[in-house]
Amino acid sequence: MKRKTFIQLSTTLMATPLLSKFESMAAQPRLKNWAGNLTYSTDHVQYPKSVAEVQQLIKKTPKLRTLGTRHCFNTIADSKYDLISTRDLNKVISVDAKNHTVTVEGGIKYGELAPYLHQHGYALHNLASLPHISVAGSITTATHGSGIKNGNLSSSVTGLEIVIADGSIVHLSKATDPEKLNAAVIGLGVLGIITKVTLQIQPTYNMRQRVFLKLPMSQLKSHFEEIMSAGYSVSLFTDWQSDSINEVWIKSRMDEEDHNQPEFYGAKAATKNLHPIIDHSAESCTDQMGVPGPWYERLPHFKMGFTPSSGKELQSEYFVPLKHAVEAIEAVSKLGKQIGPHLFITEIRTIAADSLWMSPCHNQTSVTIHFTWKQETEAVMKLLPLIEKELAPFNPRPHWGKIFTMAPKVLESRYEKLTDFKKLVAEYDPKGKFRNDFIDHNIYA
Repeated sequence: MKRKTFIQLSTTLMATPLLSKFESMAAQPRLKNWAGNLTYSTDHVQYPKSVAEVQQLIKKTPKLRTLGTRHCFNTIADSKYDLISTRDLNKVISVDAKNHTVTVEGGIKYGELAPYLHQHGYALHNLASLPHISVAGSITTATHGSGIKNGNLSSSVTGLEIVIADGSIVHLSKATDPEKLNAAVIGLGVLGIITKVTLQIQPTYNMRQRVFLKLPMSQLKSHFEEIMSAGYSVSLFTDWQSDSINEVWIKSRMDEEDHNQPEFYGAKAATKNLHPIIDHSAESCTDQMGVPGPWYERLPHFKMGFTPSSGKELQSEYFVPLKHAVEAIEAVSKLGKQIGPHLFITEIRTIAADSLWMSPCHNQTSVTIHFTWKQETEAVMKLLPLIEKELAPFNPRPHWGKIFTMAPKVLESRYEKLTDFKKLVAEYDPKGKFRNDFIDHNIYA
């Protein structure tokens, strides 16, 4: 990537990497993120295999950031100094049948955890589009699935183990430290390294999904909440190039209504499995056509067995209050001609409100407008301010792990608990060991 373009993508990446403070460590190949749009600023990456090793590394390292599965599209996880990956902290620790929880190491992927839970008779309440992402990385950036009554992935957290800046371990629990847990779950990587996570679980369940084509925009405007409540999880896909939504994906539990019908609010039932981008092969997509399957093979859009290709997309996403959903969609649609040439697809979903301090859904049920862009960085970075301007009347909050251009003062105005959050950061990391340019720019500027 050209330097000029790289700087446009991340205004906070400003300096040449410094020498690592790790001792006796051979240089590793320079890593890229999942999409290939970002090369991390250091090749000094450690892969601890135990909590004790994490503690040792933190104690002797003055500045660092944590890597999960590298699915962020911006520099939130980048470091000019040192990186610690939780890749090898990927085990299930225990299942607590009495309290309906599972405790896992932070680096485990949802696609690894979900089959284990199902085999033992349990399930999670929600999953993201991709099962390839890690638990700790997902919750710390407020990654989500869909469902007007379903919270994001962070909302199932009932406990955390964090190694903080001095190498000591902090345990937080919903039972004993509810407000601190609300502060820490979406920690943006600045409180420390999440080594263990306890998640609420429930009895396992089966699901089905059906897809409908060309939902008239007029029907969406008149019946938005009914459409988005038609299943356990509902996604709308559009390219903003017509007066209809390209595809409606309805994921329903087997004990819910099955929309086995030729039409859905004027949209026609699909006759075969489809990809969200309709001219792409559906081979990597989870089964549709009403075929029953376990929750973890229906809630994501894509199968765990297919490693997503990289290097061909960028992503951005904005959360607005549900009450403004139709107005927000109409506002973005005005830019359809400008967006179209650079877009693969937009996905529109709903997420329930939560009480997590740094969540885009804090105290508000939200609609999310997600953009999967072609990897045309310069054009996309020019479009984002236009989209953010159109959405401004609805006080949008961006996804922390995707690209955006909102000013720090605007972000500050959207998060009422930001000042309190920074107090907790000062308690856990008084010297800013876990801060980087992204955090300094967006949280502290």
